[in-house]
Amino acid sequence: MLRVSGALAAFLVSAASAAGLDDISNRDAVNGLKQALTNGAQAAVAKLGKQDGFMNDPRIRIPLPPSLKSAEAVMHSIGMGKQADDLVLRMNRAAEAAVPQAKPLLVDAAKKMTVQDAKSILSGGQDSATQYFKRTTTEALVQKFKPIVKKSMAKVKLAEKYNEIAASGAKFGLVKEEDANLEDYVTRKALDGLYVGIADEEKKIRQNPAAAASSIVKKVFGTLLK
Repeated sequence: MLRVSGALAAFLVSAASAAGLDDISNRDAVNGLKQALTNGAQAAVAKLGKQDGFMNDPRIRIPLPPSLKSAEAVMHSIGMGKQADDLVLRMNRAAEAAVPQAKPLLVDAAKKMTVQDAKSILSGGQDSATQYFKRTTTEALVQKFKPIVKKSMAKVKLAEKYNEIAASGAKFGLVKEEDANLEDYVTRKALDGLYVGIADEEKKIRQNPAAAASSIVKKVFGTLLK
């Protein structure tokens, strides 16, 4: 935890109150924000990167691609529902297995945050920190997630069949190009779920700054709430 002098704390509070954060350039303040966001990102990874982290959260549970929804109903009606259910479970397990790989990249993104980034997050919208992570980590996370998802989905024969059928459907516009490959679809949904989790943690910090690890962040976010 950072030690904050009375003068520094007073500076941060007055700066946030008066000038709308334009004068906040103190490195300690930026480091405090970095720590709070690092903690939040790690909490999101810990919550989602475990069994049922995706499966038990209806907001981020990964369903079958839209192109398979009608087929899912048919499969259940002819006694093949278990295969469809197994595919859904495997997709969510793949996401849960991939998410822990995000931790070092999210931590690194927080460490590389500039003073201007910090000001933008503090004065921006309620999900400005989440948007920062999304902007700086999405491309790298796709590369991290995809091999894990591919390995997990390879264990499901139905996934291979889906890729064959969907690839043909995409050629005729019957399946969205982005949904034509199941690994790509699951990877994208896994990232969407991760950023939902990060947004949850950001909301907690903004609504209850007193619970933040850094006393600097408590001062800054606390002032913004007034």
